[in-house]
Amino acid sequence: MYIQETSGRRNQLIDAELVQRAVLGQDQAWETIVRTHGEAVFRLAFLLLSDAADAEDVAQEVFVRAFRSLDRFDRSRPLRPWLMRIAMNLARNRRRSVARYLTAVERWFRLEARPSFSSRSAGSPSVSDDERHDLRRAVDRLVETDREIVYLRYFVELGEAEAAAALGVPVGTVKSRLSRALARLREIVNADFPGLRGALGP
Repeated sequence: MYIQETSGRRNQLIDAELVQRAVLGQDQAWETIVRTHGEAVFRLAFLLLSDAADAEDVAQEVFVRAFRSLDRFDRSRPLRPWLMRIAMNLARNRRRSVARYLTAVERWFRLEARPSFSSRSAGSPSVSDDERHDLRRAVDRLVETDREIVYLRYFVELGEAEAAAALGVPVGTVKSRLSRALARLREIVNADFPGLRGALGP
């Protein structure tokens, strides 16, 4: 935990310096910010929109808006949650239908080759493509607020404090939402995806 907090603080200081340099007009600093956080922003937008082209448009708009507001950004706070919050707001505005969203399961796993959050939360060394596919199907059955907290914590890999900042809620709310979401996810898995029981832990 201490190592993670130290690493997070170091990254925050690096981001703060890059923001300051970008505000002063140093293009390389801004390019570094985009390169550092662009993949995570796109990933979240894709999860919420289920369309790569739309996600790319949202990701670009995130950084356009962020750049315009960069001089007002509080550099004492972490940068990534702020970007994620912009991405979530833009994606929510862009999403047009539930049916379109549900197609994310197949599209996501054709594009995303990394292990899902089950490998981090349960200590599993790896999961198969079929398991990742089933896990996304299970997550898709959660209500929107539960899906969002699972995405932020395990797919985008934000810490609790960062997820709280992205959602604009207290850390305690993140913890309770995550606990509730995982409990509901286990119920879904136990009922319809028994092959995933080991991946979610006890």
